[in-house]
Amino acid sequence: MASKILAIKFKYLGDVVVMVPALRALRAQYPDAELHVLVAEEAAPLISGLGWIDRIWGLPRSRGEARIFETMPMIKQLRAEKFDRSVDFVGNDRGALLSRLIGAKERLGVHPQRGSRTRRVCYTETIEELDTTRHETIRDFYVLTPWETPAPAHWELELALANKESKVENDTAKSPIICHLSTSQRKKELPVQLWAQVGQRLTAAGHDVFFSSGPSDREWQLLQDLRKVDPDAEIIGKSDSLIAFAKTLSQAKLFISPDTAPLHIAAGLGVPTLGLFGPTSPERWSPPGKQHRTLKGGFCICSGHLETCAQASRCIDTISSELVTETALTMLQANV
Repeated sequence: MASKILAIKFKYLGDVVVMVPALRALRAQYPDAELHVLVAEEAAPLISGLGWIDRIWGLPRSRGEARIFETMPMIKQLRAEKFDRSVDFVGNDRGALLSRLIGAKERLGVHPQRGSRTRRVCYTETIEELDTTRHETIRDFYVLTPWETPAPAHWELELALANKESKVENDTAKSPIICHLSTSQRKKELPVQLWAQVGQRLTAAGHDVFFSSGPSDREWQLLQDLRKVDPDAEIIGKSDSLIAFAKTLSQAKLFISPDTAPLHIAAGLGVPTLGLFGPTSPERWSPPGKQHRTLKGGFCICSGHLETCAQASRCIDTISSELVTETALTMLQANV
């Protein structure tokens, strides 16, 4: 029986949220074990309020930089924990190396369908990753197959914000609809003209509507462009922290967004979501649960690695403002 378990997912914000059902399954299987979770430093606050996780470790990272001197002290601390088992849900180079350095007695990891075979030597047991046609929550859970872990009681995402930060006071206290404009890839974003039309239609239907974006200069510019189209658009200002932004999302009665981390964060906080998908798959990435809906754009042939769409007509542009508005109003009327 494992007395101390470390779960590793060294990836992006949304990926960490999607891992939670698999963590719940681990907790149910080993109710008396110490469950630790290792994620990137910026993702740690998202799961900091889940009381059934014993300890969360946030490891510093920067894209393209190893930051060895910053990470080694924490790796030494983790190694000193003497974990009985560890599981790496990703199987990338960094997760594999961390698994080996931390040195749990049993180290379970993913064997990617493509990628370096040398990663296998970092684990004591590997499982080939499930194909990408399956939902990401199921793909994470599948990694636990060698441990004969029973499926979680439910697949919905779950977050709980830590109580250490004070409640955010902002203009969204009236339970508005929040529309999120930005993602990490331009090809997944809808035109600001569409958002202006959606906001105007929902406002005319009697709802308060606010618009948000990510913190980068490029993403923030989308909100300024929206204001040029609709000077009356209500914009949510930049938050001081991820937790502050998440608390703002938690006040919404509906969250409308393309496929990006805030869509999963809102769902994890219990907010109904309407996901707008173009080049990515809702079958893999849409939040699970009856309270969530998705709209899918046209047929897409772009590589998932491209920043912008390579086609003259983007697949996501086939989603109309009328359809977004109609679906949102239907969800609100049904109290979904």
